[in-house]
Amino acid sequence: MSRIVVIGAGQAGQSLVTKLRALGHDGPITLIGEEPVPPYQRPPLSKKYLLGEMALERLFLRPESFYDDQGIALRLDARVRAIDARAKTVTLGEEIIEYDQLALTTGAIPHRLPAAIGGDLDGVYTVRTLADADAMAPEFKPGARVLIVGGGYIGLEAAAVAARKGLHVTLVEMADRILQRVASPETADFIRAEHERQGVDIRTGVGLETLTGDGRVRRAKLTDGSELDIDFVIVGVGIRPATGLAEAAGLAIDNGIRTDALGRTSDASIWAAGDCASFPHADGRLRLESVGNAIDQAETVAENMLGAGKAYVPKPWFWSDQYDLKLQIAGLNTGYDRVITRPGDTGGASFWYFRGGELLAVDAINEPRAYMVGKRLVDAGKSPDPDAIADTATDLKNLLRG
Repeated sequence: MSRIVVIGAGQAGQSLVTKLRALGHDGPITLIGEEPVPPYQRPPLSKKYLLGEMALERLFLRPESFYDDQGIALRLDARVRAIDARAKTVTLGEEIIEYDQLALTTGAIPHRLPAAIGGDLDGVYTVRTLADADAMAPEFKPGARVLIVGGGYIGLEAAAVAARKGLHVTLVEMADRILQRVASPETADFIRAEHERQGVDIRTGVGLETLTGDGRVRRAKLTDGSELDIDFVIVGVGIRPATGLAEAAGLAIDNGIRTDALGRTSDASIWAAGDCASFPHADGRLRLESVGNAIDQAETVAENMLGAGKAYVPKPWFWSDQYDLKLQIAGLNTGYDRVITRPGDTGGASFWYFRGGELLAVDAINEPRAYMVGKRLVDAGKSPDPDAIADTATDLKNLLRG
């Protein structure tokens, strides 16, 4: 009877153990998580949960009783000290857990500001865990002054929450525009305009030089020489894959835990999925940081742990909620050389990324039909005429018939 241990009780870990049981695996399953709560959704932490619009119980992917009912040993508030790949054991405190197959769904770790510039002061937060969100929630008082470092999705979502709660918000981004790494200038400009309409002070081409205070952050000096009086700081400058256990166990690392197309690592008995894993894709390797990938890749790994031999083929999708804007993204825009803008009927818009004549991805803002059509086209490898997309007289659904 195969003993399966999964380290990392996030979206990927929960999806993997649930799929194993659904596929009929009747051997022991142990799911180990460092946090003291059952697996939960992370995206609402910087949106509805921080706004107070989502109760804690609604964050949980399954009630804790689910794991008991499924015969899954859920070990919470537990830190794995080491993996012994040769002996096939996991050291959990003073306890040794044996496995026949092991899956790593350890997720990612947020980048933090260096202590040398004040990153260790009280009042400096990241947004990754439930504990992070709970710790910063009392800071969101009308009139408070918050500095947000980083103009990616996490920073912008936090800025939207703060602005809606009546805070004075300054966001700094070292690059020359927000969302530079992940979105086109057209998408970024649309989103920036809404933030500025809501009163957010966005400063691009400007970074943080130092934070100062008497144990707690009180002031920020920026790289353009300006200074701000602030009450707290939110840092959203990206994440890195959590590979420490894998590295110590001797597994191959390549922008995350290196896996083959099936999700198997350099050790035949160890698998990886989610934010921590990189896998073969097109001409290189890919690591995706998204809920969709965490679910789909973990479920594929579950199948392969039971012998399916199925290559993982990602169908990327992402989303972000800011104010009343719902951004939905289908595909990967890497390598685009042209963006077609299609205005929506009710103030939204969609942005279609092409490389030559090939449709790569779609950003749809308050345009669910454009997202639905774009996703189906990207998933099917179909590339419509860009001029047809730009023509608002074109019925997008007709593009699916081409």
